[in-house]
Amino acid sequence: MRKVAIVSVAQSDHRRAVPELNEVEMVQPVIQAALEKVGAGIADIDFTCSGSSDYLAGQAFSFVMTLDALGAWPPIAESHVEMDGAWALYEAWLKIQAGHAQTALVYGYSKASPGDLPTGAESAARSLLLLAVVARLDRDGGVAGPGDDRLRRHHRDRDGADRTPQPDRGAGEPHAQLKGSAPVEELLACEYICDPLRRHDCAPITDGAVAVVLAADEPAREWVDRPAWLTGIDHRVDSHNFGARDITSAPSVALAARNAGVHDGPLQVAELCAPFTHQEMILRNELSLGEEVQVNPSGGALAANPIMGAGLIRLGEVADRIMSGEVDRGVAHATSGHLLQQNLLAVMEGDR
Repeated sequence: MRKVAIVSVAQSDHRRAVPELNEVEMVQPVIQAALEKVGAGIADIDFTCSGSSDYLAGQAFSFVMTLDALGAWPPIAESHVEMDGAWALYEAWLKIQAGHAQTALVYGYSKASPGDLPTGAESAARSLLLLAVVARLDRDGGVAGPGDDRLRRHHRDRDGADRTPQPDRGAGEPHAQLKGSAPVEELLACEYICDPLRRHDCAPITDGAVAVVLAADEPAREWVDRPAWLTGIDHRVDSHNFGARDITSAPSVALAARNAGVHDGPLQVAELCAPFTHQEMILRNELSLGEEVQVNPSGGALAANPIMGAGLIRLGEVADRIMSGEVDRGVAHATSGHLLQQNLLAVMEGDR
């Protein structure tokens, strides 16, 4: 297998709404920043792949419009996935593995603010056709909608108190939308928005974008001192049928972890794409993460959740910590679909 690494990551400042910018204006500075970090131009990129949602944008082939952010010249080799940008990264990784490219630019973005995201996501969840197409619309109704007592039991400990792990949201990420934390007693006094979820249990609606540059061995070492090598990557899918699986588990995560080699060495950091607090508990359990692993130092999707970009951000967060020398090995997780239906895991390591 060819050695492939993440060599650059850039994010926008994630906000609840960015009404003054369209998608092109929001994405272009992020792409430019990712290229400038390694002193590259678009002419140095062999392949470009993006992740977004036409359903969310409200128009067909909306990603074609966003290509304006790349410029009209030179011509590019381009592709697109109708899901999180983490899967666009997977396609780019395969392109490099196949020898059809040496370098790649990957980006994901969303503007969720103009529409009614919870209502749109709930309607999508009730259609298997749309569920197959709309791969990333996880919101309140889609998660709590099944009304399964197993989820409620999972969300409470033996004494009946809510289990609400509340890290200092966004403390490790200057681009985060939500920052800071509150006492557990104050959080538990809040009303339910959809039992068993309170507001702090749910990721915010976010406008934002992220871009990542990938490179094979030679250009990677030319561009950065310490590339974040992708040593394992795999993605798996659980059933579309909510009633056919235990929604308090995610067996596809454990399977992807084995195939990606997550436990082939010690982990120091894990970035988990968990838009809801109970999903972080599920993922921790499926990955058997011990206390020695720092989980979501960026705040995770609960700090900023640009749909179609949140999973790619998780890969970028781990890569940044490896490139800076903060950690030697970590795992990033991305999810698509309702209830942790589709899951991607990527293991990254630095030169030691």
